Amino acid sequence: MTAAAARFAAQWQAVAPAGKVGLAVSGGPDSLALLLLFHEVAPRNFAVATVDHGLRPEAADEAAMVAAHCAARGIPHHTFALALARGSAVQERARAARYAVLGQWCHEQGLVALITAHHADDQAETMIMRLNRGAGLRGLAGMRSRAKVPGCADLSLLRPLLDWRRADLLAVVEAAGLTAADDPSNRDSTFERVRIRAALSSSDAFITNGFADSARHLAQADGALEWAVDNIWQDVQQTAEGFTWNPPPGLPQVIAMRVLERILAAFGRCFPRGPSLVRWLATLQEGGVATLGGIKGDGRRTPWRFTRTPERNDKG
Repeated sequence: MTAAAARFAAQWQAVAPAGKVGLAVSGGPDSLALLLLFHEVAPRNFAVATVDHGLRPEAADEAAMVAAHCAARGIPHHTFALALARGSAVQERARAARYAVLGQWCHEQGLVALITAHHADDQAETMIMRLNRGAGLRGLAGMRSRAKVPGCADLSLLRPLLDWRRADLLAVVEAAGLTAADDPSNRDSTFERVRIRAALSSSDAFITNGFADSARHLAQADGALEWAVDNIWQDVQQTAEGFTWNPPPGLPQVIAMRVLERILAAFGRCFPRGPSLVRWLATLQEGGVATLGGIKGDGRRTPWRFTRTPERNDKG
């Protein structure tokens, strides 16, 4: 076993779920390294999928390259060919489509988790992008080593390489004598992530592993807040009309906002943007009435009351 594989084995054994997992492998150096590391550590306990978004003609050959590497090693592989339209927010749309098809694949194949090759450099880029947007604690915690596949709340998303550097993964690929795919979009400065990447690599003022460590600490703090919210949630009462809640005096705003998020989720509503939630909470604290996401919050008396707003009837 190579030194890199031994390092990965120690990390993977600490988090490995019981069952077969699925790897998302595009053919780039990061995901190709993930494939090679898994083949050394768990050669019979994973399958691989490649998504061709239909945005570059070279992507079909890259998917075929991944399929050939898998066939040579006896690894089950499947290629998904999509046909995304070019245009605005293409990376966001590609990400959503990719996770949708990979999540369905995992369910159909009986795989217990989806594994991606996100690493420490990706984490640093993500944190800076979120800092630029004024993200709160949850956002600044970056990508989690354990999460849920977007759109598949019952499927785990694991990122076992978050403390590996991009250069470490490239070294794994080169040591195996393989050539990774080169996606030109990784050098397209019209994308925010590419601009952030260039800024990070052009200066020694940034320490990538420091970002990764900070993200891990922030994730722990976020978990502590969730623990506190779990305890506060016991005071939320369900009624025939909705929910009631009597927030304790002096409750920190961040915890109150997370309780309100859970109330909205219990009604089947998605989380709103932070500023909207801040305004909703302020209105309730001032003893007012306000609606957010189709849910009416009434703070005129305690406990606060939360009910659905009546459906609009626009028929004449």
